[in-house]
Amino acid sequence: MVYLITIANPRIAQSFIDYMASRDIHLVMRATREGSGVELWLDDESKQTETQAELDNFMRDPMNKRYLAASWASGETDSPFRYPASYSAKNLITPAGPLTITVTVLCALVYLWMQISGTDAVMDYLAWPDAGQQGELWRWVSPVFLHFSLTHILMNLALWWYLAGQVEKQTGSGRLFVITIVSALFSCWAQSLFSGSSFGGLSGVVFALIAYAWYTGVRNPSAGIYLPGAMMAFSVLWLVIGYFDLFGTMPIANMAHAAGLAIGLLMAVWDNRRPAA
Repeated sequence: MVYLITIANPRIAQSFIDYMASRDIHLVMRATREGSGVELWLDDESKQTETQAELDNFMRDPMNKRYLAASWASGETDSPFRYPASYSAKNLITPAGPLTITVTVLCALVYLWMQISGTDAVMDYLAWPDAGQQGELWRWVSPVFLHFSLTHILMNLALWWYLAGQVEKQTGSGRLFVITIVSALFSCWAQSLFSGSSFGGLSGVVFALIAYAWYTGVRNPSAGIYLPGAMMAFSVLWLVIGYFDLFGTMPIANMAHAAGLAIGLLMAVWDNRRPAA
């Protein structure tokens, strides 16, 4: 057997298997040892050249309708491969990179500081800059470290750990740093237009990572970054819920979420304009 490629999203890998089966070429899917994706193997070595050419085309446009049509046409429902749960305990405790850990610790320390000194006292140092404070450059991103309840910080840090850990592991700390700083700046700026300096939280950055991970997983399956489409759909639904105030007086940083989602998607489109074959 001949090894072909490792793909993060097993469902997308299956569409290529189904397509090649329609061309009478049999591929085998195997889970990687790290559990971070699946490997594709070719049964017949004599068909390696043809298969590699088709794989190159597939990696340039994995969502092309011909691959989806092949999956529908195959009618197979008894694949021996069992898809791992995206939010399994193993995934959540996978060691994160230094930036993922640093941001997590900073958020926790700032939250503890707020409990000891009071919210207003901490916001005097870290809130979005008011008039005359624009020269205090840290304020342009420091609101992402402010969280106003235990539920608020736990939800944001759980998603940050899972998403930032993936991005940092596959693309490096430098790329995660750029995504974090850019999305923090734009999401905080957008929210400040509607609420002044009275806001905080990592959710704008989290929404950027949701969009970045989802698009990267779809556009470039071999990148090792993946987010279920349902999670992306839920994020958009959450924006709608917040916009129409369906939870009554519950404070939601709607503009930070929308700006984060938009900037994360734009950065993903840019980074994946030429996906690796």
